[in-house]
Amino acid sequence: MIRALLFLLAWIPLITAGGLHAAEPRQLPSEQDKARTISIFHHPIVMLQAKFGLTTPEERVLRIRRTLRSLSEEDIRQPIIITPVTRYNQQGRLFTINGQMLMLLAEGDLDEGDDLTLDQAAQRVLARMDEQRTSLKDQYSSAYLATAVVKTLAGTVVLGLLFYGAFKSWKKVKQYFEARISRKKGLIPAKWREFLGAVESYLYGLLMIFLGIAAFYVWLSWIFRLFPWTRVWGESLGDWSINVVQKIALSIVSALPGLLIVMIIFLITAFILKLLKILLTRVESRRMMVPGLHPETVGATRKLISVMVWLFALSAAYPFLPGANSVAFKGISVFFGLMLTLGSAGVMNHAMSGLVLTYSRALRKGDVIRIGDNEGLVNEVGMLATKILTRENYIVTVPNAVVVSGKITNLSAQNPGSGVNLTTSVTIGYDTPWRQVHAMLELAAKRTQGIDPSTPPLVRQLNLMDWYIAYELQVKLRVGESLAGVKSELHSHIQDVFNEFNVQIMSPNFVNQPEGAVMVPRDNWFAAPAVQPEKPS
Repeated sequence: MIRALLFLLAWIPLITAGGLHAAEPRQLPSEQDKARTISIFHHPIVMLQAKFGLTTPEERVLRIRRTLRSLSEEDIRQPIIITPVTRYNQQGRLFTINGQMLMLLAEGDLDEGDDLTLDQAAQRVLARMDEQRTSLKDQYSSAYLATAVVKTLAGTVVLGLLFYGAFKSWKKVKQYFEARISRKKGLIPAKWREFLGAVESYLYGLLMIFLGIAAFYVWLSWIFRLFPWTRVWGESLGDWSINVVQKIALSIVSALPGLLIVMIIFLITAFILKLLKILLTRVESRRMMVPGLHPETVGATRKLISVMVWLFALSAAYPFLPGANSVAFKGISVFFGLMLTLGSAGVMNHAMSGLVLTYSRALRKGDVIRIGDNEGLVNEVGMLATKILTRENYIVTVPNAVVVSGKITNLSAQNPGSGVNLTTSVTIGYDTPWRQVHAMLELAAKRTQGIDPSTPPLVRQLNLMDWYIAYELQVKLRVGESLAGVKSELHSHIQDVFNEFNVQIMSPNFVNQPEGAVMVPRDNWFAAPAVQPEKPS
């Protein structure tokens, strides 16, 4: 009973890709042709075309398949007999086995293009069915089954040895490359090894895994084909793998023209960017003048042009990429579009502000600037933020949108490549001669080491206040000098000079009117260290 059930599993016909017109196979069957085709163990036997009453060819195929499934081992051992019959006013040939009707081949099932008579077509169908019946009958013999078991054991041993050999070879390869890495040898630079490791052994192990999977697939398909009860599964695995390989090969071949066009587009893009780089490099080195393009903005211009050109190239190449019209590509496009929509508002605001800073040339790397409470050296003008190195040796990161919206004081823009200007102020009462204050501030500037002696100090009287005068001293620093350091030294010398000449640096305030007038007598107008100019003779 069990043997009969296993036999029934083996005799399962499947409708497969191999289409037929009557007794002859069709090279490119349609879906309708596949539904009308009778196959045994994935081998096409015949395609039915005649319609009997309300019974379609597809329904006839389903009935024949149920009949074939019901056959027993004893039925299969009997020959198939063809009997001429007349059904539905058509000549036909009835196929029977062990007294059971298998199928009816009618004149309406024939294809005029095959130029076959009904008897010729029936004989071809009989030959194909007998081939599968004889093959299945032979597989049930004891000798064949014993041989199949021996083959199974041998194949399993070979598969195990293959797995063991693959594992041992991977271990050898891993040890070999680890030894080469320890000796700092190999094609990959040593500094990359920290991140990549023994990438060769990883790739080899991945290759062994793929080969192991392929070997197991071949072994499983082969084992299934050896036994009549699993033969249909083995042939299904084989047909599936062949179809997959064919589809992959056809996809690769069909994608080659598109990939060639994509490669040509990218080569042209790279060539254009190379020419632009040569042009912009000449502009940056001031060997060429282009109206509207300044050397300070060449770096940002190069990045913008590169992004725009590559985006244009990608847009042109996108339709030629394999799978560009697939649902997966469309989903990825929607995903990236959603990400840009949600996250680009703030980023684009800072990025556009960075472009405004670059092309307005309000500041550049190396400038000494003052933004709000932050004063220091510009360390970096990035796409999204500007970094300032303060006098405390801190890095302050200011978003570009904040920089653009506020006031920028550039202390070195008027003197590119030279020192920056330094200003400081004091308030002195009206009882101190202004000429003396000027002279003392200039003397303090001359004693300061970080000040450029080629540029004379400049003293201004900014305001005449109620109780004192506001003086401002402006000097120019040497190249590379620290603004905070020189300012601290200058303040020290100002205090020393004012102390030397007995002048207090205090801003007087009065509650009541002083008894005497707060003024400088004419004789004290040129108090030391001020020098009275010589009168013209």
